[in-house]
Amino acid sequence: MVIQRATADDLKEILELQYVAFESEAKILNNYKIPPMVQTMDSIREEFDKGIFLKAVDNDGTLVGSIRGYYEEDYVVIRKLFVRPDRRCHGIGTKLLYAMEKEFDTKRYVIFTSNKSVSNLALTETLGYRIFKKEPQDEVLTYVFLEKIVE
Repeated sequence: MVIQRATADDLKEILELQYVAFESEAKILNNYKIPPMVQTMDSIREEFDKGIFLKAVDNDGTLVGSIRGYYEEDYVVIRKLFVRPDRRCHGIGTKLLYAMEKEFDTKRYVIFTSNKSVSNLALTETLGYRIFKKEPQDEVLTYVFLEKIVE
């Protein structure tokens, strides 16, 4: 497996995998209208233009994961870390997150997930991220914001 920068030509495939990968999150939340599930090609292109997209590609060329990041003021926001469901728990998410951190020269990284995403919270906390804010969205969903400070 190799992790490399994605190009604009990769966006359609990334978006298709995103829908598949976030289906489990939508199921947990009982909401199939979460942003990753309804993102459009136009919106992913806009996101691509403001930051860096990485992709994880298997030895046979199959896309197995992706992550994106961009500067927001003096820190980096990391978004939409996902791995193909049948390739989870093999360290791909960890490798993608570490690779994204290496793309930026900053002291602070911020990522968010839902309060229901126990595995996402566990992964990011294991990798040095700490909860610094929670934002209730409705009676079921709370966004949990985590940060990693690099000295």
